[in-house]
Amino acid sequence: MQNIIIEKPYRFIPPHRGNLWPTIIQKFRLVDRYLRRNEGIEKYQLRGTEKLKASLQAGHGILLTPNHCRYADPLVIGWLSRATQSHVYAMASWHLFHQGKFIPWAIQKMGAFSVYREGVDRQSLDTAIDILAEAKRPLVLFPEGAVFRSNDKLQALLDGVSFIARTAAKKRAKDNPDRKVVVHPIALKYLFHGNIQETLHPILTDIEHRLTWDVVRDQCLIKRIQNVGLGLLCLKEIEHLGRPQHGTITERQERLIDHLLHPVEQKWIGRTQHGAIIPRIKALRMKIIPDMIQGTIEATDRTTRWKELANLYLAQQVASYPPDYLDTPVTVTRLLETVERFEEDLTDRNRPAKNLEVVIEVGDAIEVSTERPPKGVDDPLMSRIRTDLEVMLGRLSNEASIYRT
Repeated sequence: MQNIIIEKPYRFIPPHRGNLWPTIIQKFRLVDRYLRRNEGIEKYQLRGTEKLKASLQAGHGILLTPNHCRYADPLVIGWLSRATQSHVYAMASWHLFHQGKFIPWAIQKMGAFSVYREGVDRQSLDTAIDILAEAKRPLVLFPEGAVFRSNDKLQALLDGVSFIARTAAKKRAKDNPDRKVVVHPIALKYLFHGNIQETLHPILTDIEHRLTWDVVRDQCLIKRIQNVGLGLLCLKEIEHLGRPQHGTITERQERLIDHLLHPVEQKWIGRTQHGAIIPRIKALRMKIIPDMIQGTIEATDRTTRWKELANLYLAQQVASYPPDYLDTPVTVTRLLETVERFEEDLTDRNRPAKNLEVVIEVGDAIEVSTERPPKGVDDPLMSRIRTDLEVMLGRLSNEASIYRT
């Protein structure tokens, strides 16, 4: 399990508001070097930047809402920032500020501020609202709330995005009705241009060795990947359910996820839940973690809670594999993403592929209403953000190379 839970009292980390460090980072193209070396992203395309420039020139409070499929996404936004000559602020999970010394320093200097995902972080919310109301720089929020390596599948969006945007819109309109807050959905689409066989063979070989399987290099690549996925699923079913399960992959994933989450939900919330995985996990972490941080529980209880958190993490891993992601015709990018997830789930890290290109497309400006939607009605702002992202990602997915055996 990756170190995403910091077992100590939370302390809000504000953004660096000066322009010197972001300017230096952009001038010397430090982000470009990092992305090339650590993420394999060697090229990028920008589309629709004129839409963002128009909002900047109009003086709107601007919220950027990209999809979130790679850890590189926040840094990739730096290329959009450079093209529009506007630095940005960004909300980032608190655990990212505990990744050594350089990364916390760098992301804060580039405008990131912390958010505590295991509770209601009023200070972070107020900071985000003030940034939008002041309209000095765009604010970046990732509405999916977590990284899913499924570039062509948008996950459920978190409603906190609309709360921040709408509250900021009210704050701006209070002084002047003409002062607006707008949202620009940002579609990030990664395209792989390398040799997929040569790239994936060493990773699959390492995984197959861990499974004590013989390596059959001339086997169909898709079949090889599917076998690894099925093998890993069977291992988790044996561990948690006692034996491999029957049914479709979708049914088996849902059965395993419910087995992992339902006892924890029953214990901490008093009822079982269904639906989007991230809101379910967030609700449980908010119940489990506070006492651990305060140090008010016994060692045996702490051990139990870490086991529960591990089950939550596994449930999120299982949910990150769309059952139809390798249906034919399949793109080379989907094959790469799937194997990258295998390696990360097994080792908590993955070796970066090379020959990646990212397309950064800016969507139309969506004016944020100050009116709250009626209770029980889907939030029109979140529905529009989701629709626009899905349309852009659907169009961009057609640019990925189809895998041909």
